[in-house]
Amino acid sequence: MTPKERAVAALNLKIPDMVPTFELEFQLEEEMFGRKFVSEDLRPQNISKLSKAEKEKRLYEMAEYVVDVYRNLEYSIIPGPYGIEDHEEFWVKGVVSPDLKLVHKYIRDIAGDSIMIGFHGDGTFSIPNGNDMYEFAYKVADDPGGMKEKALSMANTAIERNKKLKENGVDCLFLCSDYCYNSGPFLSPQMFGEFIQPYLYRIIEEARRDGLYTIKHTDGNIMPILYQMVECKPHALHSLDPMAGVDIKEIKRLVGDRVCLCGNVHCAALQTGTTEEVIESARYCLTHGKPGGGYMFCTSNVPFKGMDPDRYRLILDIWKSMKEY
Repeated sequence: MTPKERAVAALNLKIPDMVPTFELEFQLEEEMFGRKFVSEDLRPQNISKLSKAEKEKRLYEMAEYVVDVYRNLEYSIIPGPYGIEDHEEFWVKGVVSPDLKLVHKYIRDIAGDSIMIGFHGDGTFSIPNGNDMYEFAYKVADDPGGMKEKALSMANTAIERNKKLKENGVDCLFLCSDYCYNSGPFLSPQMFGEFIQPYLYRIIEEARRDGLYTIKHTDGNIMPILYQMVECKPHALHSLDPMAGVDIKEIKRLVGDRVCLCGNVHCAALQTGTTEEVIESARYCLTHGKPGGGYMFCTSNVPFKGMDPDRYRLILDIWKSMKEY
């Protein structure tokens, strides 16, 4: 099977020839492969300074490098690349820039149809930052109707943006709004059902209609809202955060027949744990996620900047030793 075929099988709760692997984002490209994906001259604030010919040349070179890295890592989904989209334009206005379109076209031209392309696609409320938490709480209490109107507007923006991503060749949406702390969701299950679930359902429903796969990510303890998220019918759940006590064995028992599972390899152990703890975490995830299919191997967040690359290589070695069905 091709890497994409493995991902498609897993996301459809089938058994591929081997367990597919990917990450929502890979931040160790410089340490492991020699340079960053997005150089400073390709950032939104600088790329306009390049001539059209030079920009196209630089974006093509980046696309070649991206495909080379993820082929080397044997990923089934190419994430991103992130950093060339303007934050305000992309997230608030739903604009998919010509530069991002060009990069995805180049990636597809280079990789063919053998690997999925994934990109951010969420448009639901997430945990507000510390500066905005009080304002969010007051608005939910004082103006619930207005907050639902805002939630609907955000969802509609995401839906239209995701349609543009689909036209670019994106196959899979990473829905990365975080809902949970280690102690549980930032909204009660009842409030989650009012202010997030209907809009998450809408985004996923439209994505499915457009032929897109969806992977719903959130860190933290998802157990109080697990069934509400599964009812939204994402193809997969990601993170399954062991730092919040989420156990892939239990999640597999509860909902493994309804949704593909991704993650649960302990990111904190990759940073500060012993080698034995890292090996145990990777093996545990493969042992309990793999049976019956519907499982993709990855960390419980991302291989983040500052992580020892050898630790990430270690879990990939465990995956390679256990990936066959």
